[in-house]
This record gives sequence, C-alpha cells and structure tokens, in this order.
Amino acid sequence: MIPQGSLVEFIDGGKFICAYVTATTGTQLRLLGQNGRDSNLSPSRLLTVSRTIHSLAHNRDTLIAQLKEAASTRQQLAASLDLQGLWEIVRDEPVLEFSVDFLAELLFGKEVSDSQTAAFLRAVLADHLFFKFKNGRITAHSAEQVEHLRQQAAKEAEKELLLARGAMALEKTMQGEEVSKTDWQERDRVLAWLEEYYLFGNDCPEAETVRSLLKKAGLTGPHDPYLILLRTGVWQENENIPLRRSGHPLAFSGQAMELAGTLRESIAEELLTDRRRRDLRELATFTIDGAETLDFDDALHVEQREDGFLVGVHIADVSQVIAPNDLLFQEAQERATSLYFPENQIPMLPEAIAHNLCSLVQGRARPALSFFMHLSPEGELLDTKITPSVIEVKRQLTYDQADQAMDTDTDLSLLNRLCQKLRRRRLDNDALFLPLPDVNISLPAEGGVAVALSPVDTPARSLVAELMILANSAAANYLACQEAPGLFRSQPPPRKRIATGFNDGVLLVAQQRRFLSRGDLTITAKAHSGLGLPCYTTITSPIRRFLDLAMQMQLNNLLRGKGILFSHAQCQDFLASLNRNLARAMAVKQQRHRFWILRYLEQKQGERVNALVLHRGPQRISLLLTDCLFDVDLLPNPSFPVNPGDVVKIRLARVNALDNMLRLEW
Repeated sequence: MIPQGSLVEFIDGGKFICAYVTATTGTQLRLLGQNGRDSNLSPSRLLTVSRTIHSLAHNRDTLIAQLKEAASTRQQLAASLDLQGLWEIVRDEPVLEFSVDFLAELLFGKEVSDSQTAAFLRAVLADHLFFKFKNGRITAHSAEQVEHLRQQAAKEAEKELLLARGAMALEKTMQGEEVSKTDWQERDRVLAWLEEYYLFGNDCPEAETVRSLLKKAGLTGPHDPYLILLRTGVWQENENIPLRRSGHPLAFSGQAMELAGTLRESIAEELLTDRRRRDLRELATFTIDGAETLDFDDALHVEQREDGFLVGVHIADVSQVIAPNDLLFQEAQERATSLYFPENQIPMLPEAIAHNLCSLVQGRARPALSFFMHLSPEGELLDTKITPSVIEVKRQLTYDQADQAMDTDTDLSLLNRLCQKLRRRRLDNDALFLPLPDVNISLPAEGGVAVALSPVDTPARSLVAELMILANSAAANYLACQEAPGLFRSQPPPRKRIATGFNDGVLLVAQQRRFLSRGDLTITAKAHSGLGLPCYTTITSPIRRFLDLAMQMQLNNLLRGKGILFSHAQCQDFLASLNRNLARAMAVKQQRHRFWILRYLEQKQGERVNALVLHRGPQRISLLLTDCLFDVDLLPNPSFPVNPGDVVKIRLARVNALDNMLRLEW
C-alpha cells in the first residue's frame, strides 16, 4: 500500500509527471499532478515512489508549486548525469542486471535522495544507449549493444537531418526555386528514391522514408513526386512511366557498347572473301520505308523472265557482325524488339549497328541474305533460292514516294501487280486482311499532341508487306523441310468469321478483330490461318526483332552446310524469353499509346467527338473514336438507342493522361 503524501512519478503522453498520492480507492491511487489535475492511476504505472512522506496540509496551489519544483530539479539533474561513466564501471560485471537503488548509489554515493533516484531513472529512460529499464530493474548493455545502438542513433540523426533538409528543398523546388547540391547534399539520393517510389510505390525499399519526407514537405498529392522529378530535370515532360516501370533496358551495357565500338564497316572485297556470298551489287535494289527510318533492313528488286518473274528480297545480314550468344546477341534477346514512340525510340541494337553497319544504306556495300523467288505470271511460287550476298542499294524510297511513282516506275508497277496476285492467292486460302489505318502520333514544335490516320493498305505498303510475307514463308518452309527447330508463328482459325477478309471497312474489321484466335510461337512449324499459309516465321527485320535475328542465324548456318545452329532446347529457351520480353515490350507500347491518345483528348476535353458503335450489349456499348481509333466503352442509355454501325457524338467529360482517366458521357 502506497501511503498518502508519497511523491510518485509516472509517464503520461510521453512526459514525466510528478504527483502526490492524495487517497487510495480500491486498486487505484488518487493523485494530484504537477499539471494541477486530479486523476486515478494504477500503482503498476508508477516509476518511482518517494521514501519521504510529504504533508498535504498546504493549499492546492502550494502543493502544485512543490511538484513543479521537484519535476524541474529532477529534470535538470537527469540532464547532468554521466551514464557512460557509470556504464563503464559495471559493463564487465558477470551479471548485468541491477536494481535502480544500487546503480543510483554507485552514481551518487550511499545517501541517495528521492529526487536523485528519480533523476537517474529519467536519464536511463531518456538515453536508451547504455541501460535498459524493464520490470523495475535496470540492465546494462554489452559493449556490442552499445556500439550497435550508437550506429543506429547516428543513422537516425542522419535521417532526421536528411528529412529536414530534404523537406525544405522539396518545398522550394515545388515553389519554382532552384536548390543547389551544396544546399542539398542528399539531392541525388533523395531524387533517386522519389523516382523509385513514384514508379513502384510501397515496393520501393525506401518507401517509408519517402513518405515521411513528402509528408514533412506537405506534398501529399499522388503526382507530387512526378512534378518534383520534372522540375529538377531528372525526368522530361511526359516521361515514359510505363517504360521505366517495366524493366525494359533503357541503355546498353558498357561492355556491349565497347564491343559495338570495335566493329567496323567491311568493304565489298572483304565480304566477298566469303565464297558463299554472291556479289549482287549490280542489281537495281531499292528500299521502301517510312520517312524517318534509319534502320533499313530489307531491300527489293524484280526481273522479268520469259516464264514469269524473279523477285528479290534482300535482308540485312546482321549475323555478319553479331555472333550467336555474344554480348550484343544477349542484349538483343533481353530487349526482344525495338520500341518506337512519338518522342524517341529504344533500339534493339546499338545505333552504330542499327543505323550504320547493318543498315542497307544507299550506295554502301552491305552483307545480306538474299531470297530469289521465281513467280509465274499468275503469282504462283515456282522456286525459291536463298543465298548470302553483298548488295548495294541504288534507291531509298519513302512510302509516299513509292505510291506517287507506282504507275510510272516499271519495277514498282510490276511488283504491285504481282503482289495483288499473291494477296489474292492467300485470300483464296482463307487469309484475313483486316487493315485499320495507322494512328500516327506526333509532337509539334509549338506544343500539344497531333494525331493523324494513314492507310496501311496503300499500294506501296501492301507491296512491301506482301513481299516480306513471301520471304518469311520461304524461310519457314526451308527450315521445316530441313526439320530444323525454329521460332515459328502460327494462328488457329478465328473463333467466328464475320468479315470477307478483303475491303471490309472499319466496322467489320474492328468487329472481326474481336474474334481472332490468339497467335502462338512454336518450335515446329504450324499453319497460320490469318495469313493463309501452311507455316510462317519472321526473318525480314533482324535489326529490329530478336526472333528474326535468331532465325536468320539458324537459316544462315544451314545454307552454309554447317547444320543446325540452335538446338530444340536452345529454341525453347528463346521461346520462353521472347514470350516474356515481348509481352513486356507490347505492354509498354500499348500503355504509352494510350497515354498519348489521352494527352491528345485532353486538348478536346468538354467537346463532343464522333464515335463508331461496334457492339451493343446489355451492360455496355463498345465504341471506336473515329479520329484516333481509340476503343472506349459506355453504359447504355435508354434515351440514346444505338446500333452497331451508327456514328454518334459523345462528350469527353473528363480526361487526364497522368491519371489514366477518360470519362465519357452521351
């Protein structure tokens, strides 16, 4: 039983409180505290109980003043105590657990006052470094524990400094002020944390620190880290967040770049020391590509024969400079494909290779893999020969230039007629031609986002596509006949066929695409229903696609009589990495396309735009925004009955690309 008049001490709200015991009621003590409050408290919560019994005969104000004076005395005394000196005395004792009174006597001498005992306990509880108080006893820490706690305290102090300095710097940055590295020494580290936190949220190792930093700076908006990264120049306006989040490599390793730097352009005479290579520099080869293309990986030529035509498709021989499984090959495998965005591109191979050494640049001798396809006047494939070669492109045409010259250029006109026959043959084999216009997104110098639609079935584009399909199918046939493992593309028939597959219009094309079966990659050849072919691979873009590069190497090895280069097991490994890395790349591409379309639509927020009704269901209406070919859904509205094929006006109620938000209204 604790008698009345005892001066006790306890902790309330993180503060030490001195109080007099004024009464005992059952299991509770009635206390008058230094704060002037009366309260009930369990004895188990007391830290110290005075040995001296104090008179409670004084008036209330006097008692409170006494308590305040005792608290002040104890606090001042606690701040002056040398706990380290005491710890050094007892740290080597065999037993490190002591009573409070014993240690207080060691510190103050034999005659220890109530205030000295309480001050000592205050110091222990406030310090945590040398001693620990638990269940009325004090344990001295070992030397190892003290060192660990010191390091921990130093880290906490460093963290507090980082938070204080960082929060101030972030506030200034958001206000448009520039903060130098001298004033913000942790700048690079904090910005790296912010970047990782914005990309990965709580999966970021420093998520807790970043949250504390942002909270301290008063930056609680979901995109505040993004804005900070913009204003500090770490990120650019409209930074490609899906790309950074995906893990797709943004830069080539130093070793890969060093290897690329050792490669040099081979002259024709050097290339022709390879007796397997045919000198085809005299052929009138030409390329047809986009106006911005720098990585030219295919060229064409055509010759008229008495019994038909000889069509040449010449593919850049990347295997001349990249060896199977070398660093550049591995980098290409990890990327799987080149990525093209309105603002930039992420190539599969270093530019020195993609834009120079392997690119079929006009007037330069280049190693190639040449496909010679002998076609009858009706477009029937009579014979195919494939050979390593050296070519020299004579003309570099854009799609627009080729379209303009289609009726006057003999070679283009001839190839165009042949390709129409090739296409008709595939159509007779149930191929599906489902062309939707390309959505070309550009960023004008004056700002904003522009979207333009360009047809994919112009004569020039159709010609190139048909000849690439012809060469790819020839490569697949060759590999299949050699019973070589490969990376073959296949596709089952559509789940439902609603289009003829030729000149169907946007509505039927968009509807038919909903019923296409998923394409597949296999080690052995299978039919490709969508193309109307018994087997198919891709080999015509080895600069841009890893699948094409690997198949070019496999084919090249067989043509040279060296047998199978990549075994079934190796192709299986390629298949696994392609499925993984292509899925990643395609997800980035789709998300980035959506971002730019939303940026474009932000400019039209509040306006009504045209939409083509594709499908009407009980729960939703599927539509296609006609100016940017963007799929959207709306809840049915009984006031606006619609049917597939209708073109309606819908309102862009709210658009925010950064939030990935598009809200539409009828």
